[in-house]
Amino acid sequence: MIQAAIKKGQTVQLKIKRLGINGEGIGYFRNLILFIPNALPGEEVVATVTNVSQKFAEGQVTKIVKKSPNRITPPCHVYEECGGCQLQHLSYNKQLVFKRDLLKQALQKFKPKGYQEFDLRPTIGMDDPWHYRNKAQFQLRYSNKRQRIEAGLYRPNSHELVPIDDCLVQEPQTQQVLNTTVQLLNKYNVPVYDEKKNSGIFRTLMVRIGVITNELQLVFITNSEKFPSKQALIRELTTRLPNVVSIMQNIQNKKTSLVMGEKTVNLWGKDTIEEQINEVTFDLSARAFFQLNPYQTSVLYQEAIRALDYQSSDTVIDAYCGVGTIGLSVAPFVKQVRGMDTISQAITDAKKNAQRKGLTNTHYETGTAEDLIPKWVKDGYHADAIVVDPPRTGLDDKLLQTLLRHPSKRLVYVSCNVSTLARDLVQLAKVYRVDYLQSVDMFPQTARCEVVVKLTKK
Repeated sequence: MIQAAIKKGQTVQLKIKRLGINGEGIGYFRNLILFIPNALPGEEVVATVTNVSQKFAEGQVTKIVKKSPNRITPPCHVYEECGGCQLQHLSYNKQLVFKRDLLKQALQKFKPKGYQEFDLRPTIGMDDPWHYRNKAQFQLRYSNKRQRIEAGLYRPNSHELVPIDDCLVQEPQTQQVLNTTVQLLNKYNVPVYDEKKNSGIFRTLMVRIGVITNELQLVFITNSEKFPSKQALIRELTTRLPNVVSIMQNIQNKKTSLVMGEKTVNLWGKDTIEEQINEVTFDLSARAFFQLNPYQTSVLYQEAIRALDYQSSDTVIDAYCGVGTIGLSVAPFVKQVRGMDTISQAITDAKKNAQRKGLTNTHYETGTAEDLIPKWVKDGYHADAIVVDPPRTGLDDKLLQTLLRHPSKRLVYVSCNVSTLARDLVQLAKVYRVDYLQSVDMFPQTARCEVVVKLTKK
């Protein structure tokens, strides 16, 4: 039926009604929904259909008949190729409006109880929404066309690399480290991993900076423990990049979507770099999770702490704690904080970070929240407040059921995915009252947004 209505390669003209979850324009042709990247609400566009499925079609803009007043010229020369950003063509103030609307759309889809009355607060944005990412993770490949090693990001829905030497959302020093490293990899003609042949060694470069401390860590992610030209590379890197204080090698020799493997070795310098958020200093190891936008991380954690509405006698659980970021920020003001994470190195970092701050009221364990919270309850530890900051997949179902069986007085949900947040609120709203939802723009120029939700036990 759909194939009769529209075909791949067909040219259609349509009006764009709104933006979708990935920042693409949404329009309709003969009652069929079309997703059109780089199209904006209010625009009338001519598009070529690129894909047709049972429930929707996708297209590519070939002409803008009526232009939105909110459209701007993207400053990045590879914006439409690399897929790292989705909203550079939309004025920043309207990006903030969109991210609140995205949350509203997700709530309308999943319909948690009382969602029509939820307090959706305006998105908190940045004064300068560029050069904010403290971590770069660029893939490597050898280009037969250019006869050289290149680093960059994949085109959307592909493993075709787009070379990048100047990313406008990346912290400039991280890009400098990447560019210098690629130059040296070419100089020493090292073997780069070939995905199709499953051969070669160097797969990915990861660079992270402590924006406050100005310390940089470079991680080579390799297909084996071998490291050709190691001493020469380290010698030149440390000479040319004095702010690099840590050079690590992570071994990922499995065919998996996971970028990093389990084993990490120190090649030179410190095992970790330092960063500061809200006057708390953190040690960050290569695999430890840390927010990508340190400028807005301070804002995000302040909102989370505000939502905790803590008292000095409170006990707090920081689930998905990572290196202890949220919990350590609130620990000086409450009775006790406990946290957990599945990455043991993150827990080691969290313990060191607590010790550095002189905190004696924290406790960190490696494990899942769904296993440890019931164990702690059985041992007599009943938290007054719980903070959950899950990955994009949202709350593990076992943890969700644990939160419903052992509800705390207050629950703060920090989400990086409005869809899984709205889904989880369907269950949480049965036990908790949703006081408000505060969007924080952690990723300007992209369709992603963080949300802090304050929930109180009914």
